[in-house]
Amino acid sequence: MPKRLTHIGKDGSAHMVDVGGKKSTRRRAVATARIRMLPRAAAAIREGDLQKGDALGTARLAGIMAAKRTHELIPLCHPLAITNAEIAIMPMPDGFLVRATIETTGPTGVEMEALTAASVAALTIYDMGKALDRAMVIGDVQLEEKTGGRSGKFSRLA
Repeated sequence: MPKRLTHIGKDGSAHMVDVGGKKSTRRRAVATARIRMLPRAAAAIREGDLQKGDALGTARLAGIMAAKRTHELIPLCHPLAITNAEIAIMPMPDGFLVRATIETTGPTGVEMEALTAASVAALTIYDMGKALDRAMVIGDVQLEEKTGGRSGKFSRLA
């Protein structure tokens, strides 16, 4: 039997999944996003040489805030008690790789929180650096791994 989408009811309408009866487990998700830009823009961001200030530090904070508020942005997400949120931003030759690691203990996973955190951190870098390069490209937003819950472990590399 094919898998059924859990957010679609028998009548075809969207609904929030009832997780009240699910077992609380330790859950972790890691997502990444890439932001590509001109070398001079990347250098200025790395060196903290922007009029708006520290783009990378601000992006890390924005990613954490976004993870905590994902349920306000994605209509069918549950509000979660995030127990840990880490945003790492690594320089690349053509920009930056944002890596969001989000953790909780609860009845539902944190994949959407990790994806939202990575996306918002990349958007923040764009916002702070757009004066140097309005053609920056944000992309490759993806779940890298997740653990916990009934579906178990997922790893993009596996």
